Amino acid sequence: MEILLEEFYKTDINAEKFHARKLFIDDLSYQINGITQSGKTKLVKNYLLGLKKSTYLYIDCNDIRIDITLLNNSLTSFCNKNKIDILVLDNYREEIKFANVSQLIITSQVQYKIDVLHQVQLFPLDYEEFLAYEHKYDSSALNHFFQLGGFPSMHKVNADERNLYLQKSLQYSLGDIEFDILCLCAKFMSQKLSAFTIYERLKLSRKISKDKLYKSFDNLHLKNYIHLLAKFEHSRATKKVYLCDTSLKSALTVEKNFGRLFENMVFLELLKSNRACFYEEEIDFYLPRSHEIILCKPFVDERRLFKKLESIEAFIFTHSIKKVTVITMNKEGNISHPLSQVDIIPFDIWALGD
Repeated sequence: MEILLEEFYKTDINAEKFHARKLFIDDLSYQINGITQSGKTKLVKNYLLGLKKSTYLYIDCNDIRIDITLLNNSLTSFCNKNKIDILVLDNYREEIKFANVSQLIITSQVQYKIDVLHQVQLFPLDYEEFLAYEHKYDSSALNHFFQLGGFPSMHKVNADERNLYLQKSLQYSLGDIEFDILCLCAKFMSQKLSAFTIYERLKLSRKISKDKLYKSFDNLHLKNYIHLLAKFEHSRATKKVYLCDTSLKSALTVEKNFGRLFENMVFLELLKSNRACFYEEEIDFYLPRSHEIILCKPFVDERRLFKKLESIEAFIFTHSIKKVTVITMNKEGNISHPLSQVDIIPFDIWALGD
């Protein structure tokens, strides 16, 4: 194991064409959680490249040459002998024991409860981060965002290979049942979906226990491959399911629905802004702290919008809604309403506005 550690220590790392993220690393010890392809490795490597090479040791724990028992027996002594200050365990596994170093950084899909580490979550690119990859900020940038989604690596993958690339990445990172559940969630994106409904559908095509499916569904949620949105003041009601990235829709299913794709994209921006939100019947997102309703209407016309507002007037009145934000593809303006301010805002302006 000493020979392998020496190889890790001497090998030059690379973070070619790194684009800054909203999450950055300083001299604290971190647990960086994130789904596959979210950019964890590149974020860490870019940080290490700003340090003196002899001060850090980077280990990708997915390396099949690693014997964990031998690693645990050798890691501390190796770090002491070489005066390692910063230890990075990329794709960390729970069986690996930490060495006593000044700064420890681990990355994982799983959120381990380790008190000494500052836990942060790295999501795929939001729209503002995505723009760093674009050559010009015009209407084509938003179209590219719809095509590529928020995985940084997709910018280097040929268009005809993107779906297969994502499928293989997901199959490598997830168990068989988790992957099958994710495929079903892609079909039901931005709709109400329960674990029981998934069980009823999957048991028709494979042998599976309800307990195992429920556990796999919970794991997907905990790892943030899927996100669940509760109904306002009805915690037991069936939740709506959203994908971790809109690109998974086309990669995992042939079904098309631009409206649901658009709603998922809006949800991800809300998620990354840490604003508590819920759904309600006829209402896409309700933000109680700001007394705001968000409606996702990519191709809205005023006649239909007026009818929509009429259908939710009781909710607007009962909950003292101050603002209704209608998010569109490109239409902008406002309309008069007796109970609330109604603003029509294109997605790109809305996403960059906060």
